[in-house]
Amino acid sequence: MRLGAYNATLTEGSKVAEVYGDTQIEERHRHRYEVDVKYRKQLEDAGLVFSGMSPDGALPEIVEWPDHPWFIGVQFHPELKSKPFEPHPLFKDFVRAAKDNSRLV
Repeated sequence: MRLGAYNATLTEGSKVAEVYGDTQIEERHRHRYEVDVKYRKQLEDAGLVFSGMSPDGALPEIVEWPDHPWFIGVQFHPELKSKPFEPHPLFKDFVRAAKDNSRLV
């Protein structure tokens, strides 16, 4: 189980690198599950992008689906770094994407 802050390296030009405005981030973990990297090639062949990895490149931290308006999956808890008037960048961008893609607005 990984607990606490861990670094991640984001792929240049990825959606998450754009959201964070950087390619080096630190996020807080509290889980015991990981993506099994033995399936990485199959997942990438199906269109999933591993856009955030541990600094050694061994552990997936973030995946995204580029053909979707906003599909980002993370291995950490962004809510632990979010405040009511200072939302985490992922939450802020998710709301922006929802608004941009809404048929009601």
